[in-house]
Amino acid sequence: MYTSMHNDSRFGTTPLKDAPLRKDGMEKVRGTARYVADITYPGMLHAVTARTRLPGGTIASITFDDHVPWSEYVVVTARDIPGINAVKMIETDQPVLVETHYRHAGEPVVLIAHPDPQALADALAAVHIDERPYAKPPVFAIEEALRADTRRIAADNVYRDYLMEKGSVMDAEKESCQVFEAEYHTGAQEHLYIEPQGMMARMEGGILTVEGSLQCPYYVHAALMYATGLPEERVRVLQCATGGAFGGKEEYPSHIACHAALVTMKAGGRPVALIYGRGEDMAVTPKRHPSRSRVRLGASRDGRLRFIDIDFVIDGGAYLTLSPVVLSRGVIHAAGPYRCDNVRVRARAVATNHPPFGAFRGFGAPQSIFALEAALDELARMLEMEPDVLRRRNVLAPGDISPAGQRIEGPLDMQRVIGQALEACDYHAKVEAYRQWNAQKGAIRKGIGLATFYHGAGFTGNGELALRSRAGLRVGADGLVEILTSTTEMGQGMQTTLSGIVAEALRIPYEGVAVARPDTRDVPNSGPTVASRTCMVVGAILARAADDLIARLRADAALPSVYGYGEFRDACARLHAAGGVTTIIADYRHPAGNEWDESVFQGSPYASFAWACYVAEVEVDAVTGETRIVDFTAVQEVGRVVHATVAAGQIEGGVVQGIGYALFEDVRFGADGQMANNRITNYIIPTSADIPPIRVLFLESRHGAGPGGAAGIGELPMDGPAPAIINAINAALGTEIRHVPAMPEHILAAMDRRSA
Repeated sequence: MYTSMHNDSRFGTTPLKDAPLRKDGMEKVRGTARYVADITYPGMLHAVTARTRLPGGTIASITFDDHVPWSEYVVVTARDIPGINAVKMIETDQPVLVETHYRHAGEPVVLIAHPDPQALADALAAVHIDERPYAKPPVFAIEEALRADTRRIAADNVYRDYLMEKGSVMDAEKESCQVFEAEYHTGAQEHLYIEPQGMMARMEGGILTVEGSLQCPYYVHAALMYATGLPEERVRVLQCATGGAFGGKEEYPSHIACHAALVTMKAGGRPVALIYGRGEDMAVTPKRHPSRSRVRLGASRDGRLRFIDIDFVIDGGAYLTLSPVVLSRGVIHAAGPYRCDNVRVRARAVATNHPPFGAFRGFGAPQSIFALEAALDELARMLEMEPDVLRRRNVLAPGDISPAGQRIEGPLDMQRVIGQALEACDYHAKVEAYRQWNAQKGAIRKGIGLATFYHGAGFTGNGELALRSRAGLRVGADGLVEILTSTTEMGQGMQTTLSGIVAEALRIPYEGVAVARPDTRDVPNSGPTVASRTCMVVGAILARAADDLIARLRADAALPSVYGYGEFRDACARLHAAGGVTTIIADYRHPAGNEWDESVFQGSPYASFAWACYVAEVEVDAVTGETRIVDFTAVQEVGRVVHATVAAGQIEGGVVQGIGYALFEDVRFGADGQMANNRITNYIIPTSADIPPIRVLFLESRHGAGPGGAAGIGELPMDGPAPAIINAINAALGTEIRHVPAMPEHILAAMDRRSA
């Protein structure tokens, strides 16, 4: 259940709250959507991957058993790469195929393809990779990686080392204040998208065409050019219907696309399908970065924060991949939405022999926010203060300066967000009722916990400037307006949201807007579909393109200043008759005054933040350690809600993933450093039976940088559930649980520690 809106005259209304049907809904309901596994071509080959087994080492040789008729197969190794043997990303440290040296188990070495997929298992078993381990043992733990004697990469195993400072923690420590200090941990989390990774490649007329399940077409396009050596005009990337991503199909599709492309190039251009099974997908693809946070908080006796001092470390795995952007977002969000004059956040991403970790919804913020929000509850207990009072005493307000140095602008009222959340769940009455209940020492204990947080939308700092994103509109004689963007639909409602924005800007019906398939030959580079940037950044570009289209229609096709849909279509027909199909492309414009200095982590890291307060209510069995969430309240200030149903779905889905992160999703690593429980049968995610009623409420102040004042919300709901749930469990049991996921055995151990 959810309540979709909360509007009043002060905070505005939602023009599109009638929630038109999703653009992609009907084909998915009817089963006509074409995913990569649904695509077939005549003469198509199927491919598999032979991988390393040791957690780092060298390859001495590769041999092939004679009993396999290898002439019927296509076999690709690193020697067949015509371009550069590296996956193009932030750094090119990761090979497309291992030639000699490698850093983790599961790295790709040989690609094998055959027309009959049933013939691949025997061939794969007939490939023997002679591996030699490194002299030093592998490293899998963060603290071990921080010790120089176990170096795995240059610079003492540290990929990145960031520092964000405001004021002086050292000086603040000299003042009289109460100090709380603790260490917090978060585990890895598997994306578990509905559809595993997969790519299809073929050559047509000298053009390499790759299509598949992906988030970022131009990322894949750049990687293909790098590995194949082909020029831009000879590489084409298309997105198929994509069954979920959550960040997991941001960087990794570049690997599979390069593999499929290499096979098709060696096979004379024949179509090649490379689609992972679930077990392989879970074993080798990136997951959420595990983290360790050491938190020190200083506060006056009345709860005013005097200093926040955090040492934040994430496990980057064996290659850099996207760890720098994950780490930077974790740094910026680590000190929370709180007023504090003295802040120090030291952050590092370290190298281990795990497969690389990567982007996952929230990327870095859920890890650091969990640590701070859990620590604030413990600080409140030390101060003998209610957790909500402590937060309300310190939360940022307009005119304040954030820990990163950004002035908070606009009509934002975070006190109202917190108040709305507490009122909606009757928080104060339940706190007292649960205390009385727990005093009876029964088997079932009850608790209620909250988390207050914000999440920046878009690329951090100058990232959006560097992307130089573009998007546009195309219109023909019939007046149907087609959106041209490389932003992808992966279940989050992109097509619906952007269509609503364009329809509103053009003042035409929602049905008069369509979305072109993301195809690098047809659409401009709008940047990656990540970081809650679709509505705010791409939506704003499209709104400007709509304004430009109206201006063109008025100047060249006599569109009146006040018009109906019929007059709009007539003007489009006249424009087409004069010059054919019209395409309008608009560019990203950076908000004035949003300056960011990455070297010192100071300035305005994001054009907009979404703000929230989440409250979880739990029942914990003190005998078994099992936790049941009985109610959940999610209140967020998102600037403006463009489409009520899509927005509410984003929040509900994020909360469910957050519940899994908090209680169920325990990635277990084997001795080789790979995920050992890489099956849906033993990697547990919440089911409908585990999900409580979710009360979703929105406040709207039109403060965002997006169309009509919208801010991004996709990442936001991943941040709050875990700390709210852990805080509720600790309130119920009087424990000090400081890690997620909190499995029943962890809860029982925490109860034993409390008793001792």
